[in-house]
Amino acid sequence: MTFFSNLVFFLVISLLIGIGTGGAIVYFVLKQRARTRRLSAESEAQAIIAEAELAAQEVLQEARDEALRIRDEVEREMEKRRRDLYREDDRLRKRREQLDHRFEKLEEREARLNKRQSQLDRQRSELEKLKVERLAALERVAEMTRDEAREHLLNMVEEEARNDMARRIREVEDELSAEADERARELIALAIQRVASDYVADVTISVVPLPSDEMKGRIIGRNGRNIRAFEQASGVDVIVDDTPEAVTISSFDPVRREVARRALERLVQDGRIHPARIEKLILDVRKEVEAIIREEGERAAYDAGVAGLHPEVIKMLGRLKFRTSFGQQQLAHAVETARLAGVLASELGANVEVAKAGGLLHDIGKAMDHEIEGTHALIGAEFCRRYGVPEAIVNCIESHHHEVEQRYVEAIIVEAADAISGARPGARRESLESYLKRVRTLEEIANSFEGVSQSYALQAGREVRIIVKPDDIDDLAAIRLSKDIARKIEDSMQYPGQIKVTVIRETRAVDYAK
Repeated sequence: MTFFSNLVFFLVISLLIGIGTGGAIVYFVLKQRARTRRLSAESEAQAIIAEAELAAQEVLQEARDEALRIRDEVEREMEKRRRDLYREDDRLRKRREQLDHRFEKLEEREARLNKRQSQLDRQRSELEKLKVERLAALERVAEMTRDEAREHLLNMVEEEARNDMARRIREVEDELSAEADERARELIALAIQRVASDYVADVTISVVPLPSDEMKGRIIGRNGRNIRAFEQASGVDVIVDDTPEAVTISSFDPVRREVARRALERLVQDGRIHPARIEKLILDVRKEVEAIIREEGERAAYDAGVAGLHPEVIKMLGRLKFRTSFGQQQLAHAVETARLAGVLASELGANVEVAKAGGLLHDIGKAMDHEIEGTHALIGAEFCRRYGVPEAIVNCIESHHHEVEQRYVEAIIVEAADAISGARPGARRESLESYLKRVRTLEEIANSFEGVSQSYALQAGREVRIIVKPDDIDDLAAIRLSKDIARKIEDSMQYPGQIKVTVIRETRAVDYAK
């Protein structure tokens, strides 16, 4: 806008000059214009100066405020550091006082220790002097020197040790003698079992009950044809004597005897007794018994935890179902031996599978020793070797009676398990009565003491476990009770080995949440 106004102004001036209006007007106008500019410039300058002064005052005020803020912060920081220094100085002063106090205590303790050490040194010297005096006095009283006394004491100890050794040797000799006597009795009993007629008759016969004595005539048949046909088909001896309402079957082969017994029982129940019927029935029963033998063998292998046996070995093992030794059923004995051998092998770190298999098969030869010449251990080992049984298991079988050297530790374990199963009280028929009597006597002795709540004879009479009343018997009395019961058992009973007496005292606290 100013630009256009100036342009107009100059055009007017030019026009005036051009038309020649006169120089005075132009001068007046120019002067007025210059005066107006000067006034405007002065006004703008004063406004700028005022703004500059105002801005300078504001900046100066801000600078003063900032300086005051910085000074306050510096003063606060200095005050904080001053307090920290005071606290640190106080802590160091207290620490120094504590260290000085502790050092004083250490010096006092060191002084006391030095004093005590001097006293100990003085007492040690006095003791040494007293020891020398006492030793001299002892030598005067004993009329011998120190070396002579030491030699005399050694001679006395040696003599006492020799006496103890002699006593121990006599005890060992007595134990060995008793063990030898027991082994001799076992061998004699085994020989009696194999040759004595009375005992052999007990374990090699079966008695078949009859509904009446009239049945005996039907069993014999006309001119004895029925009984001859039965004996010829079954391979046993049928004894018809004066025993009322009973017929006896005799055979050294337990399987044949079982087949004959079952067949004769069925003939008696059926009533149709003639040679053709006898032959057919015996064939049927023989197949049935063979199936039973196979099942029993498989069950025994399963119960013992032994797998992978040949079917023929399983079948021969099942024949032990009908074999007894000293009244002990041999298949159950084999399973028990396998389990015992497995436990012993596990505890000793041996091969458990070999031990269990050896225990299960160790008496398998007894299923065929009546047919083959030789001992049952060697017969069974040769039979198992023929059907691929591992050599370690075969050695367990053939060496459990020391007829062959025991090359594996499992063979020794099987022998021990066999002895435990066969010799434990109650396992054999002839010791069953004494076993029951001993178990009953153990519990009666335990129950005869005051404070006993319950008692149990365990481990075939080798341990008696006693539960006492906790209110009547304390811990010390429980220890005394176990010794008293053990002493009474020693005085009043006869038993092999030892019997463990365990006294249990249990306190229970019972409450109910409602």
